Order: sequence, then structure tokens, then C-alpha cells
Amino acid sequence: MLVEQYVAPLADDTFSPTFLRNATAFGASPRMRFDIVLNNLAGLAATTGIIRMTSDGTPWRPLVHVADIAAAIASVLEAPRDAVHNEIFNVGENAQNYQVREIAAVVAEVFAGCALEIGTNGGDNRSYRVAFDKIHAHLPAFRCQHSLLDGARELRDLFARIGFTREMFEFRAYTRLRQLEYLLATGQLDSSLFWTQDTVSAGSTRHASTHAALPVL
Repeated sequence: MLVEQYVAPLADDTFSPTFLRNATAFGASPRMRFDIVLNNLAGLAATTGIIRMTSDGTPWRPLVHVADIAAAIASVLEAPRDAVHNEIFNVGENAQNYQVREIAAVVAEVFAGCALEIGTNGGDNRSYRVAFDKIHAHLPAFRCQHSLLDGARELRDLFARIGFTREMFEFRAYTRLRQLEYLLATGQLDSSLFWTQDTVSAGSTRHASTHAALPVL
């Protein structure tokens, strides 16, 4: 939101920004994220055989596959300028707003033998449903091609191919908070989450001044 607030006023005849607010991503990638809901539940199902929820699963989450995020970016780049100039779009589909327990149920069904336990109304109760009408009105050719079920099956098949283990699932690099804690503890980040000078110096000194100004995103 801060980027939108600072960049939007710069839009003019020669600079045409578009802002994309992605729903919660899911799907496979070379640098996996296991702290996002579908990927996390699939990792639990694959490595423990049980999804044990701490809440009752009633909160809502909007989902979007990483490939559909890429497709949205391509659609914006190819769109007529008037359709996207200085616009803000939610990226996803109205039909892909799910309650967390719906997501968990699909994952448990896809991963054979996985048990599902629903908790009480005492866990993480953050809840948000998102409207995606605007992106489809401005970019009528854009449609999400990957469903929740597609995503769960994709991860199941990937995990089977690579011999996925609990150690892989819990590795710090795939969970953002753990990775940040590691970088802080090893002195690679300062308290403001900027790279420390020692870390910058260990990399490319040619771009040291640029690196030092970039926070870890």
C-alpha cells in the first residue's frame, strides 16, 4: 500500500504504473514457500499424514496459483494503456475465495490416508474475502486456469517425484519468518531488515551501494 501511495502520484504520459494485489499464492516453485496456506497444508499432509487445525477453519482466504499471477502480469503488459494506467487490481477469481477448512478438506482428500482434525474457534481467526471483478472488467482475456484441487494434486505429484521429507518441509529457507530470524541471528541483516555491510561486502562490491539500500522483501 505504501508503494501504491508513493508511486501512483508519479504517473504521467511517460510513466504508466499498474499495481497488482495478489491473492494468497499457491503452487510449486524452485524456492518453495511453506508458510502460505495451501502449500503449508500440503506439506503437513505429505510429511505427517495429518492436518491438525488450531482453529475451526471458518475464516476465509482468497487463493491464486503462481502461474496465474504470472499470467496476470503478462496480461497487464500486453493490455491497452488506457485499461491499466495507474490502476490497482486484485489478482484472482471470486470463485477461489475459500474457507480454510474447505482448503484443508481438499488437501486431505488428495493426499491418500491423510487425517483431518478441525479445532475450535480459538486459533488464527483473520478472515478476508476479496472481490476480483475489476481485473476481469479491465482485462477480459485474463482468467485463472488453476483451481484449489489442481494445486493440491500438483504438490502431491511433485512431492512424490522428489522424495519429499519432513526435513525439507521444515527447512528455514522455505518459511519466511524462520529465514529472517536466521539472517538476523547470523548478522546478515540489521534490526531494520537491511543487509549489513559485511554481507554486502561478501557479495558483489561493484553494486554494494545499491545492495545496501535494498531491504529484504
